[in-house]
Amino acid sequence: MSARYELLVRGGRIATPEGLVHADIGVSGGRIERIGPGIDEPAGETIDAAERVVFPGIIDSHVHFNEPGRTDWEGIATGSAALAAGGGAMFFDMPLNSLPPTINAAAFEAKRAAAERASCIDFALWGGLVPGNVDNLPELAEAGVIGFKAFMCESGVGEFPAVDAATLKSGMARAASLGLPVAVHAEDDSLVAKRLEEARARGRDVRAWLSSRPVELELAAIKTALELAGETGCALHIVHVSSPEGVDLAAKGRRRGVDVTVETCPHYLLLTDEDMVRLGAQAKCCPSLRSDALRLGLWRRFEEGLVDTIGSDHSPAPPGLKQTDDFFAAWGGISGCQHGIPLLLSEALGRGPERLAWSRLAAAAAARVAERFRLDDRKGRIAEGMDADFSIIDARSEKVLSNGELLYRHRQGPYEGRRSRVNIVRTFVRGRCIFNDGQVAPRPGFCQFVRPRSRSAAIEKKTH
Repeated sequence: MSARYELLVRGGRIATPEGLVHADIGVSGGRIERIGPGIDEPAGETIDAAERVVFPGIIDSHVHFNEPGRTDWEGIATGSAALAAGGGAMFFDMPLNSLPPTINAAAFEAKRAAAERASCIDFALWGGLVPGNVDNLPELAEAGVIGFKAFMCESGVGEFPAVDAATLKSGMARAASLGLPVAVHAEDDSLVAKRLEEARARGRDVRAWLSSRPVELELAAIKTALELAGETGCALHIVHVSSPEGVDLAAKGRRRGVDVTVETCPHYLLLTDEDMVRLGAQAKCCPSLRSDALRLGLWRRFEEGLVDTIGSDHSPAPPGLKQTDDFFAAWGGISGCQHGIPLLLSEALGRGPERLAWSRLAAAAAARVAERFRLDDRKGRIAEGMDADFSIIDARSEKVLSNGELLYRHRQGPYEGRRSRVNIVRTFVRGRCIFNDGQVAPRPGFCQFVRPRSRSAAIEKKTH
C-alpha cells in the first residue's frame, strides 16, 4: 500500500493561539494536508507524539547572525542550527553587524546568497534605514525585505549609524508608500549621550553602566517614534521593549490610531539588572535589563495581550569582546536564540493555566509574527494548507540548561544552570526533521528565502 502522507504525527496536543487541540497531523509536499482525530492512513514516517505538545515553528524575527563579514561572531550555519534546536523554523536576520550592512540591494543579495548556502531553516531579511539611504528603500523592497530597521541611538557599529528625527520621518514615509513596516531600536540618542557621560564619571563597572541606561531613554524614543508613525501612516514595530511603561505608551498610540506593534525578548522577562551584576557582560544588552518589579510588570502586560511578538535579539560576539575591566567597552548583546523561548515557555507554564501558557506563546512567537509581516498564508500556525513547521516538545520533566549544549559558534549565554520543564525533542521545517534529540541534520539547499506577500494581496486576504 502506498503512503498517503509523507509524515504523520499522532496523538499530540497541538498548541494554537486559541488553546490546545488533541489531533493528528498529516503532512504531504511540505504542507499540512490534514488535521483531525484518529487519522489512520499509511505514512512514510509516523511519529508517536502522545503526552507531548506539537508547537508551531517559532519565527524569530530578531536575530543577528552577522554573515557575511563577521561570521567569526556567529554565522548563519551555527545560528540557524541553534535556533532549530530551540524550536525555530524561520528567522529574520537584522541588517547591521554584517559587512556590508544590508542597506542596499547589492548587500541584500550578498546576504541572501550566504543564507541560502548555510541556513538549515527558512529565513527572511531586514533592510536597514540609515542616514543617506532613504532612496535605496524601494530597491530593498523589490529585493524582498521583510521591513526596515532603524536605530534611534548609536548602534555600536560605525557602518550602521543612528537616524535623526528627520531621517526617520522621511524613511517612514517612504516605507509607508512601499507597504512595509519600520522597526526601531527605541532609545533617545541625546539622552543616551548625556547619561553615558554622567555614568562614566561614577566609574566603569556594571552598576555605573546600568545607571547610564534608565527607562526614560526608551520612553522618550518610543514617544517620538509613535508621533512620526502617526504623521506618516507608517506601520511601526518597536523591538525589544524592556519596560511595562514602554508597552503602555504603544497601547495608547494604538488607541489613537497608530499602526504599532510591540516586541519584547525572553531576557527581559527572565532576567533582571541584578542578574547582569552577577553574570557580567554575558547579560549586557541595550536597552538594559530592568528591576524585578519592572520585569514582573512586563510579564503582566504580556499576559494581558499587550505585547505582540517575542524575538530573541540573539546578538553574539567572540568571548574577547565580553572580557574587559571596562564594562562600558564590553559588547552589548545576549546570545539567546536556542534557550530563550523554550525557557520562556517553561516559565509561563509555572505562572498560570497550561492552556493559556501554550496559547500565548504560540501567538507571540509564531502566529502574530506571521500576521504582522505578511507571512500568514504559509507560516505561523499549525493548520491545514500551511507549511509543516512545528516542534515536538516534552514538557513532563525538568532539565538543567547547560551552555555545553549550545550550538552557537561561541558557547556562551546567560541561562547556564536554569531549570526548564520544556525540552525540544524534534523540529520540523516544511515536513523535514531538522533537529532531532540534540542533533541537527543540515540539508544544504533545502532552506527557502521567504518574502512578504504584496500589500494588495494582504488587503484582499483581510477582506475575505
